[in-house]
Amino acid sequence: MSIDLKKEQKASRERPRYRYSLAAKGFFLSMDLLTGRKTTLAKAKLIETLASIPYRSWEMRQYALMTRCYRDQKLVREKSKILKWTREAQDNEYWHLMVINEKMKEDGAKDPWYLFPIIPFFMVAVYVVLTRLMAVVSIQRAFLFNAEFEDHAEHVYAQFVEEHPEWEKEPVSNARVKEYGALSTWADVFRRIGLDERDHMNSSFLLCGKPDCVVKYDGMPAGPDLQGSSS
Repeated sequence: MSIDLKKEQKASRERPRYRYSLAAKGFFLSMDLLTGRKTTLAKAKLIETLASIPYRSWEMRQYALMTRCYRDQKLVREKSKILKWTREAQDNEYWHLMVINEKMKEDGAKDPWYLFPIIPFFMVAVYVVLTRLMAVVSIQRAFLFNAEFEDHAEHVYAQFVEEHPEWEKEPVSNARVKEYGALSTWADVFRRIGLDERDHMNSSFLLCGKPDCVVKYDGMPAGPDLQGSSS
């Protein structure tokens, strides 16, 4: 079934945001203080630089659990579901980063000061420590924090497209972007990115035990059966 990206962008704009925790609010505020409140391609690029980190952390964690408990085939199958999802999610987030970078090159946009190597390196290092610590303290809370992050990202991209009506008439001719998806305009590219974030949010809600928070839509992927999976 084909997905009506405009319909889903509208749905994202109309749906209230999840009630974020203080930790999530603090994280989003720190990003705004660093980059400014307005969403730009550069800010989106920084967000996507961080977005894949939790998935990489969880992938390592699942491997460690599977190696330690390899005799328990039921547990290994359960962990394998999460492992498969984390790999797919981090690959998807990497595509977002590449696509945004291609758009910046096409527009002739330069990286601002906060994308100079030392700052993203420091932020990535801090976020790696944070995500691994959260996973050790409470993996369910780590999944919930990621759901909050992805909910925020979905709403940001929906608004971002609305703020750039000119993208509706900008065709996608970049070969690398076409590898990401068969999308005709840059508006649809960013709508698709926003919908990817909703998919990540939904999976994170399933993993943290909040299936009622999943936002369903026509054409949504089946994905791995994560409901009921434990850490």
